[in-house]
Amino acid sequence: MNESGPAAPPVSGMSFEEALRALEDVVRKLESGDVPLDDSITLYERGEELRLHCQARLDAAQARIEKIVQGPEGRPVGTQPFDADG
Repeated sequence: MNESGPAAPPVSGMSFEEALRALEDVVRKLESGDVPLDDSITLYERGEELRLHCQARLDAAQARIEKIVQGPEGRPVGTQPFDADG
């Protein structure tokens, strides 16, 4: 499957793991040096979209982890749902 072509799946619906694998594939193709210039630009754009998606997923995961409620002894006693609005 060509990650830069019209059949490439939308990034917004990908899991972190799927997006990371697709990003690694883009990097491999770009590093190979066998891709024509126009295709390289398209691949780079796809890679940037995948990178931003992965970063957003990581940021959301970190925010959820930071919401862990700790008890008086510093032990986690529960969690609070992540609220993107604040």
